[in-house]
Amino acid sequence: MSRVSKPYEIVERALELSAADGLVVIADEHSSANLRWAGNALTTNGVTRGRTLTVIATVDGARGTASGVVSRSAVTTEDLEPLVRAAEAAARSAGPAEDAQPLVSGAPSSPDFTDAPAETGSEVFTDFAPALGDAFARARSGGRELYGFAHHETTSTYLGTSTGLRLRHDQPNGTLELNAKSPDRTRSAWAGRATRDFKDVDPAAMDAGLAQRLRWAERRVELPAGRYETLLPPTAVADLLIYQFWSSTARDAVEGRTVFSTPGGGTRLGETLSPLPLTLRSDPHAPGLESAPFVIAHSSGDSASVFDNGLPLASTDWVRDGKLERLTTTRHSAALTGLPVAPAVDNLLLEGGGERSLEEMVAATTGRALLLTCLWYIREVDPATLLLTGLTRDGVYLVEDGEVVGEVNNFRFNESPVDLLSRASEAGRTEKTLPREWGDWFTRAAMPALRIPDFNMSSVSLGV
Repeated sequence: MSRVSKPYEIVERALELSAADGLVVIADEHSSANLRWAGNALTTNGVTRGRTLTVIATVDGARGTASGVVSRSAVTTEDLEPLVRAAEAAARSAGPAEDAQPLVSGAPSSPDFTDAPAETGSEVFTDFAPALGDAFARARSGGRELYGFAHHETTSTYLGTSTGLRLRHDQPNGTLELNAKSPDRTRSAWAGRATRDFKDVDPAAMDAGLAQRLRWAERRVELPAGRYETLLPPTAVADLLIYQFWSSTARDAVEGRTVFSTPGGGTRLGETLSPLPLTLRSDPHAPGLESAPFVIAHSSGDSASVFDNGLPLASTDWVRDGKLERLTTTRHSAALTGLPVAPAVDNLLLEGGGERSLEEMVAATTGRALLLTCLWYIREVDPATLLLTGLTRDGVYLVEDGEVVGEVNNFRFNESPVDLLSRASEAGRTEKTLPREWGDWFTRAAMPALRIPDFNMSSVSLGV
């Protein structure tokens, strides 16, 4: 009968079994809990558990070092040797890895490496669920319907290498999405929150904000496509700047393939991207947005290398006081480009704006402007300018002289986040936010609202 070992035991046993020149073993222990609701009533809930094991074998040869990566779910002790042998075979059959580097060594071991994994369960919703029930009651009495879901997961990652690393990181991650609709489904409003533990979310406050937006939508104004002064809420700013972050690899910039390239093979490092004193940064220790303080790479790509697993991460300014300061690099791409090693970190903050909330920015508006709720279906049009296209969703509102006077139709937009930074006339107060488009992949973000004098609404959309 198979025995399911503790995560650290699985890592240690895999390392013992290997005959490769180098080995990296990553054990991810997952647990999750969720609630779903529709029409002011809970519909489903559930709890899951799982394990994924990734084995990365490296084999030295006359032409260089090759790597082989194999991942499996629900791994037990009996599954280990076939998994390790598969990774070794994949390495032997592969050509030399372009990103080959010596495996990381020398980092102090995590003191909790042998501890049991952190877990989540339905208890994470102990305070949240009753508050959500109260929000359902208020919504029913107010003539609106609430839909949405709450999801919480915890991943404990155990990373061990043949060079002696024994590292551990626990990552809690929670998301809440709440959608309010009028009974005839003609009006819709959305709000989302990211949280580590559901202790800092307030369904009543979210419902009150959604109720206000549904009231705004009682008056409908049709507007044509064009350029409008537009207030982008933090969630929309996050979606745009996360894509910019993903596109900021140094090697691609040096090779002339991105918005951060200059003619002749240079980069725009040191160039002013925004007249506002904005700093775009990542920090694994940012309060409330904590992420892994070392590289966890299950595969190699433009922005990550399996050879960098365990490399320490530090606070990094990508844009500092409006100037482009860093582009992401692995150790390999840093050596190729001559730039500092700057691996990606799993959070993103834009700071240096003012102290106004989004509501205060709306009240300070003179003339006519648009207030967005969120963006979705974002796609890249031109990597050379980082031109993105996408749609507005769940409410675009017309602001006139500091007051919201109605809802307008949805639009398709065409904009580059880099260009938007250069044209932003105001940034508000930075706050934690949930990206609507990228929330399944990137949840740890803190952004201000931005005022854009001439946001390009390129065509009218029939979306809701």
